[in-house]
Amino acid sequence: MRPISAIRFQPSATRILRAAAASMFVLALAACQNQEAAPSEGRPVRVVKVEAGKLANDIKLSGEIQAEKNVGLGFRIGGRVAERPVNVGDRVAAGQIVARLDPSLERNALTAAKATLEAARGEVNTTRNTFERQERLMAQGFTTRPRFDQSLKAQEAAQAQFEDAEAQVELAQDRLGFTELRAGVSGVVTARSIEPGEVVQAGQVVLQLAREDGRDAVFNVPATLLETLEGDTPIRVALAEAPTVSAFGRVREVAPQADPVTRTFGVRIGLIDPPEEMRLGSTVVGTMELTSASIVSVPASALTQQDLSPAVWIVDPVKSTVSLRNVDVLRFDPGLVIVSQGLEPGDVIVSGGIQALHPGQRVQPLPAAREAGRTAAAARPPGGPALPPS
Repeated sequence: MRPISAIRFQPSATRILRAAAASMFVLALAACQNQEAAPSEGRPVRVVKVEAGKLANDIKLSGEIQAEKNVGLGFRIGGRVAERPVNVGDRVAAGQIVARLDPSLERNALTAAKATLEAARGEVNTTRNTFERQERLMAQGFTTRPRFDQSLKAQEAAQAQFEDAEAQVELAQDRLGFTELRAGVSGVVTARSIEPGEVVQAGQVVLQLAREDGRDAVFNVPATLLETLEGDTPIRVALAEAPTVSAFGRVREVAPQADPVTRTFGVRIGLIDPPEEMRLGSTVVGTMELTSASIVSVPASALTQQDLSPAVWIVDPVKSTVSLRNVDVLRFDPGLVIVSQGLEPGDVIVSGGIQALHPGQRVQPLPAAREAGRTAAAARPPGGPALPPS
């Protein structure tokens, strides 16, 4: 066999080699052009559209159910307690007798007043007859002017005493009625401070009555939360032992002074149509939703840095180029970043592929299907099947 160096190529073979070399050059040039054209379409990235939202936080406090209005009952006069027919927890109706005083003194005073009234009535009749007789004699000229004037004054004095006796009888009747303590409104007795045989003073509160026409949920609120409470803010109140039993209410009253021990302020929530299960003294949990100003949330993968400040890549929808924009981060959540300023609803930001971007670079948003394909490809090891999702 002859050595290769000794082989001479024929002219036809040379032409074939030249043609093959030219074809390879054309293919290489076309491949380079395709590689240069691909980047001109833009770097594939994942994008998201910014949408406005609000950040809501729930604040929960424990409290109890109390009556909207409490009424203190007391006798108008003093005396010895003879009877107390109600106890704590009893329901009473309007006009029902809840306590009595010994009426002996008041009955005797009424009897004396009636006797005085009868005597005054007799004196009025006597003086009236005397005056009428003096009036007739005066007309006939058989009496003097002093006697006539004396009879007139006696009649007027008797009439005044009669009216005073009538007033004394009415007063005695009222005092006798005051020996019975009646409930002015319907409600539940929540406290008592008397027992039969005790002597009470006029105006002393002997029974505490919770009115049935309204119920409040009372909470001890720290001073830091008072600014968030507004009269129009709806608050959900539920029983601690039965969360499904609930009612809504609004702030009705805020204590003007903090408790000296707990340093909290008492807040009364007026309940709207509370269920019967919310009895007085029940433990309840109040929930109030606090909503912040308009904010946006973006994926954590979209956050980068510019001049030591948080920033995101903004996509120009017309030119398909990106630019950095600083943002104010309110808080970090798992997988999300809450942004308070720097983004507007409708902005398109880059959420994936931010590592190799530079200002003014063209990008190409990945469709959802292509993005899923890239994720699946990334999860597949070389030469093996795709890994199952974790």
